[in-house]
Amino acid sequence: MFALIGILILVIACINFTNLSIARSEKRAREVGIRKAIGSRRKDLILQFLTESMTLTLVAFLLSLLLVVLVLPAFNNLTHTTISIPFANGLFWLAMAGYVLFTGLLSGSRPAFYLSSFNPVKVLKGSMQAGKGGNLPGKVLVVVQFTCSIILIISTIIIYQQIQHARNRPVGYDASRLLMTDATGDLTRNYEAFKNEIMGTGVISSVTKSSSPVTELWASNSVTDWSGRLPGETLSLAVIGVSDADYFKTLGMKMVNGRNFTGNQGADSLSVVLNEAAVKRMRYKDPINQIITWHTVEQRATVIGVVKDALMLSPFSGSVPTIFVYEPGWSNVVTYRLSPHVNTQAALAKLAPVFNRYNPTIPFQYRFVNESYAAKFDFESLIGKLAGIFASLAIMISCVGLFGLASYVAEKRTKEIGIRKVLGASIPQVWLLLSKDFLLLVLISCLIASPVAYHYLQNWLTKYEYRITISPVAFVLAAMAAILITVFTVSFQAIKAAIANPVKSLRSE
Repeated sequence: MFALIGILILVIACINFTNLSIARSEKRAREVGIRKAIGSRRKDLILQFLTESMTLTLVAFLLSLLLVVLVLPAFNNLTHTTISIPFANGLFWLAMAGYVLFTGLLSGSRPAFYLSSFNPVKVLKGSMQAGKGGNLPGKVLVVVQFTCSIILIISTIIIYQQIQHARNRPVGYDASRLLMTDATGDLTRNYEAFKNEIMGTGVISSVTKSSSPVTELWASNSVTDWSGRLPGETLSLAVIGVSDADYFKTLGMKMVNGRNFTGNQGADSLSVVLNEAAVKRMRYKDPINQIITWHTVEQRATVIGVVKDALMLSPFSGSVPTIFVYEPGWSNVVTYRLSPHVNTQAALAKLAPVFNRYNPTIPFQYRFVNESYAAKFDFESLIGKLAGIFASLAIMISCVGLFGLASYVAEKRTKEIGIRKVLGASIPQVWLLLSKDFLLLVLISCLIASPVAYHYLQNWLTKYEYRITISPVAFVLAAMAAILITVFTVSFQAIKAAIANPVKSLRSE
């Protein structure tokens, strides 16, 4: 996806080169006329202009290599990768040669064929108005350029909205000051003594152990029979083994119906707790005391409670139907919550000796639950950051071309502006005269970009079960941003031309 965006930005830069080359065609019209008059053929001129374009592209490529070397450390830090330039790889240089050739031909072909088409007689007589023939194609290229930029702006806004939508979603548990440590055999065998000692430190408000971390689901199993099961219907539920009655309390998960485990091995071994998603999937209206048959050994259990849904996998997906079972020996993770008013570093310093005493083979290691949960947004956040960088780059390149075209237009209409000012035109009127064409092109770009962006972004959002509904806000914001950027870019040249002394522009008349 980002390779395609990179090529898109390269195309935008090629459009700049093409537009500015054609806009400045009058500067080279006499050169073309003289060359044709002394015998140069059109193909010789085309070759000359393409060679100039290829030379510029080659110089740009060498500069880009230097720039990439400088920015790669920051890029690798952003993306958590170790990308490097494969200078010793022949395929890399072959691919780069292809890109240089592609870029040189793409950016230089239209100016080459356009400039080489000038009539030498008209040019040398001064009767040819070079540049008019390329007016419409130039406007089309500006529209294409800004359409691409606006699509990137809209994409950045929608990605940001989708990430924030998921971030603001209720998690179903309290991740603040909640930590996890892997449970080894030593820790599991001496868990009760360990629990009593760790609670005695005064820095822990609650502790439990379970078969999987808070932010992951490591097991699933089949439910083979339950009340209301349809003929031939199968059901697989995620399974979490709970070691004691403090599991839901430690995580901050709320019971919505029934009761919690008691912590009594005999009473709880035949009891299960379902989450709301499991109740909905099994179509229970009153799940308490329902009998289900699950596990490969056809184990029967009674539903004693229903707990509120919690996001243990992707925050962009629905809650996974989950069954909680009382299994003290099925424990892989110890989860504990720091007391509210205890300094985190001081608490960890007190906990380390306890963990090391009951878990001597492995140094004390821990993970914060809120950091593990935040990591679930890394991929989407990276897409958002890179999309924002690319959108900014595309807008910057587009503005450079727009600034050059505005400068050329102002220069071409210097005498017209002088006459208008002599006849009483105000600065705002002159500004509007020079700016309206560019603003119209950007408005057309907005109208084209909006449905295209909506189509592709709607397809992108369908891979998320929990997603936003695309609203007009993103399109309005992108249009306003594009228009404001255009106004600021064009206004410098427009105002400069508007406040110029008309005497200087008309003194030869």
